[in-house]
Amino acid sequence: MKSFINRLKMNDANANVVYADLSVLENESLLEYHNLYEWAKVQHRDGQSNYLLIDEVQLCNHFELSINSLHSLGMYDIYLTGSNAFLLSSDLATLFTGRHIELHVLPFSFKEYCAYFDSDSDLQTLFDQYVVDGGLSGSYVYESERGRKDYVKNVYHTILRRDLTEKYNLTDSRMLEQVTEYMMDNISNTTSPNNVSNCLSANGFMTNHSTVGSYLKYLCDAFVLYKVSRYDIQGKKYLQSLDKYYLADSGIRFAVLGRRNMDYGRVYENVVALELLRRGYSIYVGKLYKKEIDFVAMRENEKIYIQVSDDISNPATFQRETDPLMKIRDAYPKILIARTKHEVYDYQGIKIFDLPLWLKDVNF
Repeated sequence: MKSFINRLKMNDANANVVYADLSVLENESLLEYHNLYEWAKVQHRDGQSNYLLIDEVQLCNHFELSINSLHSLGMYDIYLTGSNAFLLSSDLATLFTGRHIELHVLPFSFKEYCAYFDSDSDLQTLFDQYVVDGGLSGSYVYESERGRKDYVKNVYHTILRRDLTEKYNLTDSRMLEQVTEYMMDNISNTTSPNNVSNCLSANGFMTNHSTVGSYLKYLCDAFVLYKVSRYDIQGKKYLQSLDKYYLADSGIRFAVLGRRNMDYGRVYENVVALELLRRGYSIYVGKLYKKEIDFVAMRENEKIYIQVSDDISNPATFQRETDPLMKIRDAYPKILIARTKHEVYDYQGIKIFDLPLWLKDVNF
């Protein structure tokens, strides 16, 4: 939010930016919603572009009454942040029906990571670092890898133990952690609540598919996980079973699980999934007969079929990745993204992209 304020001031010389962080003691009086309303009205300046930005807005009880009133007066362009325990998407829809636009902010992309460090390092080396560090930029201020991982783990545990456990009155936060760690260990694999509960039960954690299904929904609502459904390419219909789940940031996996059961191909698929979301695509897992296409990416009139791999230098691996794409009979673009370390090239109509190069600069 503070970076956004700086940008507003740079781009709008007529900006009147009114900001309050409700978590600091000097703003204690604003925790009462009438006071918040009156304070904001006084800060307004006629003839200027007025912006109201409030951090940790949930600390003001009945804040929505103040915000809705200010919105009705048309006095401000209003921006709010708050804890996951109070301001999930569903809560916003209830509090501000028809009056809000949700800005979906993802962790730093690889392109933003490179710009942040302004490094002359080799692009492939930077990408290896990015996969481990992730895009939670608050960790970048720590010089040691241990410090960065501790920060990321803190964020992770805060969301699980404070936000979700508190919001949903969960009596067993440990089970929520088990479900989350299982999903992190199985990113990019198709699964279902039933599969997860069976696996956890086999390892001594007593649960059921209903509980697991609820926990997965909570994690998706809090943007820890992203659920991706399957799409039947031949039948052109959406399928209801065996979804995939992607983690909000690869750095969380490395901070919490380390390199346990490491499969870089699946981690790279997770990175691509998040990048496609950043670029405005809706993504699905493609099903073609018994074959799977990693992503069917759709945006307005665009449709792109995408496979993701680690190393395709082995002819057998290359054939395994390209065969499903070759079997698609329509004319939409077909893409393979891997660690090629080469510029983009073409193979029988399939464009082959180097993963770090595509993430940093290249569009399809």
